[in-house]
Amino acid sequence: MSFPLLTATAALPAIGAIATAAVPAARRTAAKWLALLFSLATLVLAGVALARFEPGGARYQLTESHAWIKDFGVRYELGVDGIGVALMALTALLIPFVILAGWHDADPLETKSSRWRPTQGFFALILMVEAMVILSFEATDVFLFYILFEAMLIPMYFLIGGFGDRAHAGSDENAAAQRSYAAVKFLLYNLVGGLIMLAAVIGLYVVAGTFSLSEIAEARANGSLSMATSTERWLFLGFFFAFAVKAPLWPLHTWLPNAMREATSPVAVLITAVVDKVGTFAMLRFCLQLFPEASKWATPVILVLALISIVYGALLAVGQRDIKRLIAYASISHFGFIILGIFAMTSQGQSGATLYMVNHGISTAALMLVAGFLITRRGSRLIADYGGVQKVAPVLAGTFLIGGLATLSLPGLSPFVSEFLVLVGTFSAYPAAGIVATSGIVLAALYVLVLYQRTMTGPVKAGVQGMADLRARELVVVLPLIALLIFLGVYPKPLTEIVNPAVQHTMSDVQKKDPQPEVEAAK
Repeated sequence: MSFPLLTATAALPAIGAIATAAVPAARRTAAKWLALLFSLATLVLAGVALARFEPGGARYQLTESHAWIKDFGVRYELGVDGIGVALMALTALLIPFVILAGWHDADPLETKSSRWRPTQGFFALILMVEAMVILSFEATDVFLFYILFEAMLIPMYFLIGGFGDRAHAGSDENAAAQRSYAAVKFLLYNLVGGLIMLAAVIGLYVVAGTFSLSEIAEARANGSLSMATSTERWLFLGFFFAFAVKAPLWPLHTWLPNAMREATSPVAVLITAVVDKVGTFAMLRFCLQLFPEASKWATPVILVLALISIVYGALLAVGQRDIKRLIAYASISHFGFIILGIFAMTSQGQSGATLYMVNHGISTAALMLVAGFLITRRGSRLIADYGGVQKVAPVLAGTFLIGGLATLSLPGLSPFVSEFLVLVGTFSAYPAAGIVATSGIVLAALYVLVLYQRTMTGPVKAGVQGMADLRARELVVVLPLIALLIFLGVYPKPLTEIVNPAVQHTMSDVQKKDPQPEVEAAK
């Protein structure tokens, strides 16, 4: 029996979470280092999985399959395609930076009379989220995926509500109430989506008699499985609704700005750069693969919702006064691009959407973490409280600018490649949608450059004087992310080679081909 690499990659952070939580209360620093070491070890295993993955090989690789709940046909089945292995690697890459960036985030909660261990709990919850997200990218059993899809909400709820951002004015009671509201809203939205998905999961089992993706695909291929059109569409809607909440897609997005505002900056990165990717990933793996006809049927409406997300998110980002809410609305706009690329049903669009998931994770992590360092120094999230930062902290201002330029998809940085492919793929199939989507690019330039101008340039404000520049730990967090943004912006081939074969499989699932360009015959 070969080494269960996928299981080990997901199990290692789970073991790390238990070990970190068990560290004695007085050994806070030891708990931090233990969590960091487990996250780095997970990154090594994810790197091995990425190296062993063969882009031209079988669709699902490094597979594992074991009986789990025999009476209900539930199996513990794992496997990764190019999209899954890329997102698994992204998750494993970002978690060490999240841990380093949040090194002191739980320290204010420590008191001599405290009976609980907030530092150990904070880092244990982060590792538990990592374990569940990685396993969700590996799961090829629908029921197993559903369990993980719902279970990851529990540690995220406590990370938002119990370890929220304390960098804002107001009484402790008011701040605690706002954190609680954001956490409950996050939980309720996603739970409602999950419950609707559960009904669809049960319906799928009734129709197909199995939860296994491979068995369902085989049954479709040999003609032993056929769904009535209405049944397929209802099941599709049940799955898609849950994924659209997680994504988040307008109008199911309203939980995200509250959650990101009230969470610490590292946890905000965990939300939008890691957890939310499960929603868009699942649209590719489950919606398009399980319900191809229904996916094509719903495409016009989904494209409209994606376009609204792009424009709406960008417009609201322009008007924000809170730095973290601005980044949250920018993410809503970016997720609109991802969903637009997925449902444009072209190879360029879906390749761009997959690259966008990876590149958005890196760029948002860079921008949000630098913003977090800035907010920690000033003690405020309000844009109006800043000014002239580049004169007192030039390295912080420079890294903030690069993160912002990546967010607006500047050529030469990795998000540009993703956005370009999404727009090319959309233009070739739906020209009008492509034209509307380009307005998001213009608005992105507006909200990013105005944010930089108001916070980093101009006269130095009183609260900014004496602000320290980035320290060694913070540079270790930011510089590798910036290096990745530049490398993948100049040379995206390592990523495209991995994801393109998986995209071709998805295109085959929905029986779509790229539109052929119209060329006038020579006279």
